[in-house]
Amino acid sequence: MKASKKPSARRMRARSIARRRRTGNGLPLYKRIKLEVTRLLSSGKSKADEPLPTEKEFAAKFRASVGTVRRAMDDLVAEHIVVRQQGRGTYLAPFSAERLLNRFWPVHRKDGTREIPIVQTLLFATERADAAAAEALQIRKGDGVYRIVNLLLMGGNPVMLDDVRIAKADFPGLTEQSFISRETTMYGLYQSRYGLSVIRTLDRLTGVPADAEAAHRLAVPLGAPLLAFTRIAYTFGDKPVEYRRTLIHTAAYEYRNAIGGESLPAVT
Repeated sequence: MKASKKPSARRMRARSIARRRRTGNGLPLYKRIKLEVTRLLSSGKSKADEPLPTEKEFAAKFRASVGTVRRAMDDLVAEHIVVRQQGRGTYLAPFSAERLLNRFWPVHRKDGTREIPIVQTLLFATERADAAAAEALQIRKGDGVYRIVNLLLMGGNPVMLDDVRIAKADFPGLTEQSFISRETTMYGLYQSRYGLSVIRTLDRLTGVPADAEAAHRLAVPLGAPLLAFTRIAYTFGDKPVEYRRTLIHTAAYEYRNAIGGESLPAVT
C-alpha cells in the first residue's frame, strides 16, 4: 500500500488561515458573536428601551446554534452590559440610581448601608483640557472640556466633592440647564442622550490633606485627612468618556470595592 501523502506546509498554513477566518481570528465562535453584539451596542443604534434581536434571530444571522448565542449573551449579562427581562427580551442595560449603586458606586456607610446621594452642582463651565485631563480622555491638551464640580450629601452631610471633566466633542449641545435638570444619573445621561454606555471604570486611590476649598465644602478642618480617588470611565472600544477626581470624608463612610459582588443591606 502507498503511504498516505502528508499535506504540504503551505496547504496546512492555508487551512489554518481558513479556520481562523471562520472563527474570527482564532476566537471561539461564541466570543466572535459576543464581539459582534458588542459592536452593535457600541454603534449607538440600540437604545436601552428597545429589545435586542432574539437569540434565535442572532443564531440565524451568525449561522450558529441558539446555545452558542446564549453563551455569548450570558457573558454580556454577567458583565452587566445587557439585561434579560422575563417575557420581554434582552436589552442594553439602562443606568438608574440602583444600577449605579450596585456596580459603580464605591462609597458606603461603614455599617454597609447604601445611600442614594443628594447632588448639588457647584460649577458647570467650559475649559481647556490640562495635561492630566487630556491624557485621561485621550484628547489633545487645550481641547475643550466641560468641567463639572458636584457636592454629594449623604445622610444630610457633605461627604464627597467631585471634580469631573468630559470632552466637549463627546457631548454636543450639553448645557448647564440640561445637565442640572436631567432625570437620571450622570452615567444615565451619557447613555440616554449621547449613546455612551459606561461599561467599566479604572479607579486609583490615595490619601490627601484637605485644602481650603475641600475643607470648606466638606465641613472639615484644614489639613484633615481625606481619601482621594481618580476615575476614568470607559465605554465600548476602551474609549474614555469621563475623567473624575473625588475627595471623600471618611469619618462615617468608606470606599468599598467587592470583587465579584456582594450582598448588601437595602438602599436607604
